[in-house]
Amino acid sequence: MSDFFSRGFGGRRRPPEGMEDRIPPGQYYERGFPVLTAGPTPTVDTGAWTFRVDGIVGAPQSWSWEEFRQLPFEDVPCDIHCVTKWSKLDTSFRGVSVDTLLEGAEPLGEFAMAYSFGGYTTNLALEDLTDGKAWVVTEHEGETLPEEHGGPARLLVPHLYFWKSAKWVAGLRVMDSNEPGFWESNGYHAHGDPWREERYWND
Repeated sequence: MSDFFSRGFGGRRRPPEGMEDRIPPGQYYERGFPVLTAGPTPTVDTGAWTFRVDGIVGAPQSWSWEEFRQLPFEDVPCDIHCVTKWSKLDTSFRGVSVDTLLEGAEPLGEFAMAYSFGGYTTNLALEDLTDGKAWVVTEHEGETLPEEHGGPARLLVPHLYFWKSAKWVAGLRVMDSNEPGFWESNGYHAHGDPWREERYWND
């Protein structure tokens, strides 16, 4: 994990009373929002931003920033859990459900690779992206999503470790096999369930 840089840690704290059962095993409560990034932070201009759904699909889909902003947005209150062992409770994002983005694409595979501006990738099963489990978000806590947290848009998959919520996301490529992404090729678990502590290959 030497490629990570971080800032914004507020120190390890106990969760507020009554919230202990929302912290997965091996995690600690974090009030801040630490910045963790594999490599440099890209600057993505919304004028050049596009989001694609491609790969093994019946009908590839693509949206410009302006077209994406016309899709139905949802508020997403959630807890998030990082593989570096912090958990942030009661945060909120706003974005477009992946169900909406896949609707016209007619996926023909069971897996997807999320890919990002800057080259980052992470693999997910479609069942972890559908049925109201994942979004492409552009806002956090009522404000524009900051660049260091993946702005202008990031994937949000709050039920999995946060490396699966790809920053600066550019698209989803539907696949018929579960090929590893960046961190998965470097020892991280293919799935990443925080409640099962699926951090590394052998977990």
